Amino acid sequence: MTDVLTVGSRASALAKQQAREWLAQAVPQLPGVRVKRLLVTEGGDRDRLTATLAEVAKTAGGSAFSSDQERALVEGRVDVVVHSLKDLPTAVAPGTRLMTTPGPRADVRDVLCGTTLEELPEGARVGTGAPRRIAQLLHLRPDLEVVPIRGNVPARLRHVGRGGFHAVLLAAAGLDRLGLLPPEGERQVLDPAVFLPSPGQGALGIQVRAGSRAEELLTGLGDPVADACVRAERALLAELHGGCSVPVGAWGRLGPDGDLLLSAAVTAVDGSRQVTATGSGPLDSPEKLGGVLAAELLGQGAREILASIRR
Repeated sequence: MTDVLTVGSRASALAKQQAREWLAQAVPQLPGVRVKRLLVTEGGDRDRLTATLAEVAKTAGGSAFSSDQERALVEGRVDVVVHSLKDLPTAVAPGTRLMTTPGPRADVRDVLCGTTLEELPEGARVGTGAPRRIAQLLHLRPDLEVVPIRGNVPARLRHVGRGGFHAVLLAAAGLDRLGLLPPEGERQVLDPAVFLPSPGQGALGIQVRAGSRAEELLTGLGDPVADACVRAERALLAELHGGCSVPVGAWGRLGPDGDLLLSAAVTAVDGSRQVTATGSGPLDSPEKLGGVLAAELLGQGAREILASIRR
């Protein structure tokens, strides 16, 4: 009997490309399995024009780009969801689980599109949607006018040079996947040690119903190193009670001795204050490392920064 897996994703060009990328890896390892696709429109996609990303996240319970897909999974309309992992809350829907993260993970870095930080004139107008990017950008260049923008990747790129925008800030992974990375001289790929990415940035999240046939079929697939890195990042975010509307950056990677390195930052929304920490631990205990680093950040003042944001 042939197994049929219905795979869900958002309807954007980037989400569809991410699903194709994962299916190209997974299907050859699933002999006898037939795949169907279902596109799901999320709240964050329906309300692009009238609300900021932070406002949409509040309305959707912090899951502006995943809650409708999770509902489709729980209700059995899809068997697998392919997420951009940075958009998925650290607490997934009851009765579901995340499978091992696929690898290799895409580029974790952010890209300033249009020019470089050094070449931006004083008071330049820069567009971006994520509170983390806004906060970190203002921390590095408090003179800038950072304007929240929404929309898919091509739409956000079109802001460059229009409406007074000097540049926009986007994820390298999305630009690479869509073949839209600006040419040399018209971009700056930001150092992740300085400009820390969102937890899970560049990674895919493969979500299934617990105890399902999909879970059985997909067990054993994925990249354990990429998985450990994102689990550390997401554990740190969970300990800080953060989400996509909170300016928390985290970057997990394999150290030279085979250990897990994790760097993290919490930044005030106006960029006026930032606390950072870096630590290492065994690759097989990523959640412990995430928890330890979160406690260090809280002790340095992250508690007060996050409290002021939530107020």
